[in-house]
Amino acid sequence: MSDTTPDDSAPKGTGPAEATPLTFGWEEWVSLPDLGLPAIRAKVDTGARTSALHAFDIEVFGSASKPRVRFAVHPVPGREDLIIPCSATIVDRRDVTSSNGETESRYVIASRLSVGDDDWEIELTLTDRGTMSNRMLLGRQALKDHVNIVPSERFYQPELDYDVYHTPKMRKIAPNRALRVAVLSREANYSTRRLVEEGEHRGHSVEVIDTTRCYMAINAMAPEVYYDGKRLPRYDAIIPRIGASITPYGTAIVRQFESIGTHVVNGSAGITSSRDKLHAHQLLARHRIGMPPTAFANSPKDTSNLIGLVGTAPLIVKLLESTQGKGVVLAETKKAAESVIDAFRGLKANFLVQDFVKEAAGEDIRCLVVNGKVVASMKRTGSEGDFRSNLHRGGTATKVRISKEERETAVRAARVFGLGLAGVDLLRSNSGPKVLEVNSSPGLEGIEIASGKNIAGLLYDAIEEKVRPAPVPRRKAPRKGS
Repeated sequence: MSDTTPDDSAPKGTGPAEATPLTFGWEEWVSLPDLGLPAIRAKVDTGARTSALHAFDIEVFGSASKPRVRFAVHPVPGREDLIIPCSATIVDRRDVTSSNGETESRYVIASRLSVGDDDWEIELTLTDRGTMSNRMLLGRQALKDHVNIVPSERFYQPELDYDVYHTPKMRKIAPNRALRVAVLSREANYSTRRLVEEGEHRGHSVEVIDTTRCYMAINAMAPEVYYDGKRLPRYDAIIPRIGASITPYGTAIVRQFESIGTHVVNGSAGITSSRDKLHAHQLLARHRIGMPPTAFANSPKDTSNLIGLVGTAPLIVKLLESTQGKGVVLAETKKAAESVIDAFRGLKANFLVQDFVKEAAGEDIRCLVVNGKVVASMKRTGSEGDFRSNLHRGGTATKVRISKEERETAVRAARVFGLGLAGVDLLRSNSGPKVLEVNSSPGLEGIEIASGKNIAGLLYDAIEEKVRPAPVPRRKAPRKGS
């Protein structure tokens, strides 16, 4: 298929020396390193002015002054399971007329064309060439001053191999492409704003989605998530920030994205188990992670026995649904503990009874774990007269150095819940670090200010590493006679 456009200017770039142009046949192996395409067979067509690249799921994003385009490529004919996601800056939009007389408006991008030891910049239009044996067409604009053509021959230049798409090397050569990311959040708070700002600063497209306005099409073949009457697009990654009040529905939405195959920073199972304080403590105990002695009962007749399972006063009585320090009571005496327990039981509320670690002196350590590594930590101190150290309740935060044991405990606790982003709260006790809570939606403001670190940036580092193109397994050859 030949393309014609009114513009016949030469491509930009250094390219091979003008005195020694390359020799091309009518078909050659080339690579487009800026797009993460290390091997592609291109048809050389001097009858076409414009070069073209096979692309689908084409989507424009970014600012009006500097728009960008995201698209996907099947670089190997017949391998629709092999998808390479790409992104680039839009340099133009042109009407291109094919050899059969059809005119199509196409986005134009720029990319380096690499052949052997030479490379130069060319312009490419994006169009669906899925029915063509060559997923790329090289027009004369890209070849001018660089190449001599021998139209009766092919493969003058070094031959490449599609096998590169099946090797671990793919992760290393993939460029830092633009991602489409959704933050599941109902609040325009500091953490949400930082995730949007940092993502857009890196050139990604970041959208904030109100979880309660999502709904689902649940089926085996094509599970979808809808929002305000429209099907949501395919995201590269989801950052869930599910509020405690909507945990059941929020985690259902996260599960739906998981079924679609979207990378989710924190999975639905991890969010659910970390929010259920009883389940969370059972998991921590099963994995032998230190925590304060804890007891739970539905409606015990013997309150004294329940208290005795934990220790002596003072004690902490904590609602299972408590968040940000709400529903957490310090009982200074056994009689006070009995009164609080009776009150909670009268409200038919589920609660834990937990030992009060006196030596912590109203302080705890928040360790922020990203992708299995503690990236920042802070010491939180409760306001005067308050044993709770939550920043939402007037506590203060300062940077703190943690021990190797505390670091390992925080990492293990986050791993138990399978969380890619977790705030692990520790108490410093005489017998070592004790985990109070594992938070699946930790706030970023306090710890970014206290540590001076770009936590949102560290999270995007992990996301970008996770969603880079992975090698695709080779297809097994069919057995003879099958």
